[in-house]
Amino acid sequence: MSELLQLLLESEEKSDFRSFLSDLRLQETRYWLRNDIINVYSDYCSKYQKSEQFCTASNLGKLIYYTQEIIQEEYSFCFIIRPTIASQEVYRVTEELEIIPMTVQELLDLRDRFVNKFHPQDGYLLELDFGPFYDYSPTIRDPKNIGKGVEFLNRYLSSKIFQDRNEWLESLFDFLQLHHYNGVQLLINDRIKSQKQLSAQVKKALGFVSGRPKNESYEQFRFDLQMIGFEPGWGNTAERVQETLSILDELIDSPDPTILEGFISRLPIIFRIVLVSAHGWFGQEGVLGRPDTGGQVVYVLDQAKSLEKQLQEDALLAGLEGLNVQPKVIILTRLIPNSDGTMCNQRLEKVHGSENAWILRVPLREFNPNMTQNWISRFEFWPYLETFAIDSERELLAELQGRPDLIVGNYTDGNLVAFLLARRMKVTQCNIAHALEKSKYLFSNLYWQDLDDKYHFSLQFTADLIAMNAANFVVSSTYQEIVGTGDSVGQYESYKCFTMPDLYHVVNGTELFSPKFNVVPPGVNENYYFPYTRTEDRVESDGVRLEEMLFTSEDSSQIFGKLDDPSKRPLFSMARLDRIKNLTGLAECFGRSKELQEHCNLILVAGKIHLEESGDNEEREEIIKLYHIIDEYNLHGKIRWLGVRLSKTDSGEIYRVIAQRQGIFVQPALFEAFGLTILEAMISGLPTFATQFGGPLEIIQDQVNGFYINPTNLEETAEKILDFASKCEQNANYWSAISQAAIKRVYSTYTWKIHTTKLLSLARIYGFWNFTSRENREDLLRYLEALFYLIYKPKAQKLLEQHQHR
Repeated sequence: MSELLQLLLESEEKSDFRSFLSDLRLQETRYWLRNDIINVYSDYCSKYQKSEQFCTASNLGKLIYYTQEIIQEEYSFCFIIRPTIASQEVYRVTEELEIIPMTVQELLDLRDRFVNKFHPQDGYLLELDFGPFYDYSPTIRDPKNIGKGVEFLNRYLSSKIFQDRNEWLESLFDFLQLHHYNGVQLLINDRIKSQKQLSAQVKKALGFVSGRPKNESYEQFRFDLQMIGFEPGWGNTAERVQETLSILDELIDSPDPTILEGFISRLPIIFRIVLVSAHGWFGQEGVLGRPDTGGQVVYVLDQAKSLEKQLQEDALLAGLEGLNVQPKVIILTRLIPNSDGTMCNQRLEKVHGSENAWILRVPLREFNPNMTQNWISRFEFWPYLETFAIDSERELLAELQGRPDLIVGNYTDGNLVAFLLARRMKVTQCNIAHALEKSKYLFSNLYWQDLDDKYHFSLQFTADLIAMNAANFVVSSTYQEIVGTGDSVGQYESYKCFTMPDLYHVVNGTELFSPKFNVVPPGVNENYYFPYTRTEDRVESDGVRLEEMLFTSEDSSQIFGKLDDPSKRPLFSMARLDRIKNLTGLAECFGRSKELQEHCNLILVAGKIHLEESGDNEEREEIIKLYHIIDEYNLHGKIRWLGVRLSKTDSGEIYRVIAQRQGIFVQPALFEAFGLTILEAMISGLPTFATQFGGPLEIIQDQVNGFYINPTNLEETAEKILDFASKCEQNANYWSAISQAAIKRVYSTYTWKIHTTKLLSLARIYGFWNFTSRENREDLLRYLEALFYLIYKPKAQKLLEQHQHR
């Protein structure tokens, strides 16, 4: 990037650069983000009648494209430039157009001065730098391979085995000796006493099973293999045992990444999994649409059922049927005594449709019962996490009759609990963030002191740093969740370098090139969400009832609006009412377009319709705003707003009812980390328009199986939807073509079977990696504990003291 700057200053564009900086000085703001920079540059090009070629292809145009932030000081500008994904360069540009590189520390100091210009920081701040702790770990070089951590790790481990064969085979031998189920030894017994003997005995066992009928049950020759040194876990038939032993034999003789993954992925070493979803209304009925629920509850429940099913299949294939293996999945959440008629006050609840998956609810310690016996917002939950983890450990040990094999955290609070549990129980830890709040709220770290009373970002971002660095592996739904796109910063990337003025500087908050990051998108529950054309699986009476509710019924107090012409094409969206989900933005988009109103009705299934029924401040604000938009644009007769809680069955059928009327689904979020509703709509057969900010960019292939929209550009969004509706009216097959392409996209990529198979493979590989490098992680974990006890815990205690007076 320094070469581009040099070219700029040596060319005729130098005067344009100077002129552009002069225009910046005339602006009211002194801190510009990328969209602001592009807008100012666009205005500059228009003002001086610059050609399109100059705007995009000039050195100045290229510099503007790569610039993420500009900060104006008294006599200079600071340019924060992102030349490639997951990289950053910082330069000071003086009045004389001298370019001076800046260090990370200088940038963080500048940001602090910007915030505290009237109260400059005295002394030094704590600096957090996790970089040195990743020296033990291999590092990915090419940004394209970020999110493919396990593939890289397999190659690395295989090369290590090849380079230092004896040491790594010794580690593999020790790893195989570790595993048992309810006290029964698995894989190898003490008749095999060394890695050298293991190699010989593998060949001996292969010779034995190769002579047996392929379909012969493992139980028929179990004791023969035990005499050679091999316990249950290699396969359920002679053929399966031979396959697994052959893979091990090949791995010992000629290590290869694919062989390593294939072998470790087959091993029956995971039987008990804990999924942590700590804060919200977590239940199976009556919770969707409540604050802090929705996508998370759906995701975790579906994941739990799919994991249990996959564990059962794996145990059967491994030949463990004779041991009466019963894999168990526990969803760990909090018990809410005042549960508002839901099951959230029940300690234990079986997950519907499972054999051994359970919701385990652990109560918070009393402290102030006015707080702890009720639902607590995710923004206020921080003081209770440590004691919740301590109490949960005891409950989990009792329910599982031992330690879990894997702990998976969900969201920031769940991930911090997962860290505390994994640290105490010495278990492999997986993080799933879903959505990191830091990316949602602009300048949330810079102005944390102004926002802390409401959002407590100081606790949240500290918890994120601890959990994401402690995790053995991190699962993201999309690549851009980690490192964004060519022109936008990823959620995890935003933790790389930032300041929280007067609290600490983060010089290196996460190693984006670490092989711990893996993209494993979730699936969609095919029992509830399936194509509208599968009429044999639909319940006709449900369809009739929901169609009346959506379009014509006037009986419910939870429905606002009567449609003048219910036969118009439905424009449909379903989400909770909060600022980020932006349903009010969709309503305004619809309200501004008279043409769109002529073609479509707007149908919203969203939270509550009565202000007094909501206890969530943000939801209340959105309810007021939506009523205001309806009145401002006179949408009466053109909109239906349903404030209803739906079962999964009804939720799935609503998509199909809309699809049957050749409707359109719109997901207008200002940012969407992934977008389960997008998958649900697409698999139902609904042509889908979804935000271009976040995960939908990787789900939808624009104009092939769906469409991107910029929800901040209301006119453009309306034009895109209108254009689609017009094409459908002109060509009867166009709607069906997009519908079928959407269905195909989901089935090929986004099923829970694909997700859980990959997740369990990751857990086994990282479990092996964790075992072989456990001593090298201790320094990192100690550092994280210091951060927890010295920064997080004192601030959590202060918040707890506030809660005790409520």
